Amino acid sequence: MSDPKPFDLVVHGATGFTGRLVVEYLLQRYPAGSGLRWAMGGRSADKLAAVRDALGAPADTPLVVTDSSDPASLQALMDQTRLVLTTVGPYQLYGSEVVAACAAAGVDYVDLCGEPAWMRQMIDAHEATAQTSGARIVFSCGFDSIPFDLGVFLLQNEFRARFGQPASRVRGRVRKMKGTFSGGTAASLKATMAAAASQPGVLELLKNPFSLTPGFEGPRQPSGNKPMVDEALGDGVWVAPFVMAAINTRNVHRSNFLLEHAYGADFVYDEMLVTGPGEKGEAIAHAVAGDKSLGSDQGPKPGEGPSREERDAGFYDVLFLGTDADGHRLRVGVTGDRDPGYGSTSKMIAEAAVCLLQDAAGTPGGIWTPAPALGERLIARLQAHAGLAFAVEPD
Repeated sequence: MSDPKPFDLVVHGATGFTGRLVVEYLLQRYPAGSGLRWAMGGRSADKLAAVRDALGAPADTPLVVTDSSDPASLQALMDQTRLVLTTVGPYQLYGSEVVAACAAAGVDYVDLCGEPAWMRQMIDAHEATAQTSGARIVFSCGFDSIPFDLGVFLLQNEFRARFGQPASRVRGRVRKMKGTFSGGTAASLKATMAAAASQPGVLELLKNPFSLTPGFEGPRQPSGNKPMVDEALGDGVWVAPFVMAAINTRNVHRSNFLLEHAYGADFVYDEMLVTGPGEKGEAIAHAVAGDKSLGSDQGPKPGEGPSREERDAGFYDVLFLGTDADGHRLRVGVTGDRDPGYGSTSKMIAEAAVCLLQDAAGTPGGIWTPAPALGERLIARLQAHAGLAFAVEPD
């Protein structure tokens, strides 16, 4: 029996900077005839047509006018697609109606959200509905938080296989990174700070490392907000606060929660940026800690981004170091071959969407993080198609 809906996937926000990159990737990896039925979505038919033509997409590439502020438009979108891939942020400003519509209609959803207070609001408001309708809603399918969420997932699977128990302590350490954070990330940070100042309860959610695990509070977690020498890395190596840690750590704890505490109820996790040994490492660590440019007016703007050459020259390399009370240690490295905020993120969200559609029939309705929803199947896709590598490293 054929699917009555014309599309498997609609890219909501296809005329934005990141949305265009997602469309570029789909054109290259899943062109017409590949078996994936996808469409470009946005508020303006004229802008969609202009982007389609500018990208050299076939003239018959489907275009869907989608306006998240118009209930009739949203319902029409639900009627046409099995999954909505949305790059339209900040999600706390432009995403609530889309999540509600998908949850009610049983339509799958992936986004690039790094806004934990809003995500908790969506969990409280719509998880029960999604579980009933069968909608699989997967937040944070870009640089925040796929490399980190799946890196910890892989490490814990390997740790249990080798030592018979999970690592009670995992350190995420960004060893190298070249590239820019997206204008959407900067806008989301500003919107989150505004919400914290105006909405009761938001600040408490932002401060709580277990804000995405309703009903569960684990052990005290490292704050990660000050430069320090990381003894676990040896040789007097300094580390600094990592700007994405506030969302990634919450998602990793939610993954543990959704996996029925496969990492242990006493699991401790933090993320830091490695700046190097000695006085030079210390100076860089303090400079990083004092840098507030992402949230300033000088930060990147939504719709802006680096050139193709800059995206292609970017990369990242993250270490995950797991330990337990018995002295066992294990290292996992995760690398990406493009700049994190754009080139790699656009590939990750596209593959997450396709993985959800094609490989995750057993994942039930609900509000998910990438690891428990997609796990090893997404790791395989990202390694095969999206320029990521996941590897156990010698200690």
